[in-house]
Amino acid sequence: MSSVRPCRGLRAAVAASMGLSEGPAGSARRERLLRPPSPAPAAPGARLLRLPGSGALRAANLERAGWTEALRAAVAELRAGAVVAVPTDTLYGLACSASCSEALSAVYRIKGRNEIKPLAVCLGRVADVYRYCHVRVPEGLLNDLLPGPVTLVMERSEELNKDLNPFTPLVGIRIPDHAFMQDLAQVFGGPLALTSANLSSQASSLKVEEFQDLWPHLSLVIDGGPIGDGQSPKCRLGSTVVDLSVPGKFGIIRPGCALESTTAILQKYGLLPSPSPGSCS
Repeated sequence: MSSVRPCRGLRAAVAASMGLSEGPAGSARRERLLRPPSPAPAAPGARLLRLPGSGALRAANLERAGWTEALRAAVAELRAGAVVAVPTDTLYGLACSASCSEALSAVYRIKGRNEIKPLAVCLGRVADVYRYCHVRVPEGLLNDLLPGPVTLVMERSEELNKDLNPFTPLVGIRIPDHAFMQDLAQVFGGPLALTSANLSSQASSLKVEEFQDLWPHLSLVIDGGPIGDGQSPKCRLGSTVVDLSVPGKFGIIRPGCALESTTAILQKYGLLPSPSPGSCS
């Protein structure tokens, strides 16, 4: 069983530190992350940092300073056990360390979310899926679907925090097709819990202004600009959630925004549709 990362009181330690190291021990890439300057608060308890461009594509050299500042700030807050608002390839989301039990509880509290509804796990690389899940599908299938606007539900491994979705042996995996989110997950060096940035039962958010009522409860808001077409209802459907926990079969838990393309890929690999018992919306 993996140990749960302690997070109580870490925010002060992180804020006082001069830098952070990237990722877990053994990571091939090591770099020192210096503490970013503190921007003006967007609301009590929140900071707002705007990404250069949309954040979906990596910033050009002339814009790297703003990109790196946002990345450093988000990693520091996440390692301190805080909840951060982030852009993804589908919707704005709330992210926290999946290894920090207090942060997981904070996400449910901020959203008013029923505690029997699971949180997805966001990773930075397809290779990381094998660490946190028991994968029973071809590697090519994962590479065709990820990164992308899908959540893949599989049997969880012992590596995940037992307080993350303790009521189910399954976990939904996200690798957004979004450069900032991939960089964030990789530099953070561990699994991130991820859910939509809105109060439960309310509309999902395509702009940071649409969940402004949550800002006072967050430590940081990363503004990547508008996501998708705000006039299209399809853009607010979130990721397509697919159950891959049964070998040779797939179940659509939530149609989401990429149902047709996702189904075509699944059928390409010979998987057969079946009713799905899980839920990871």
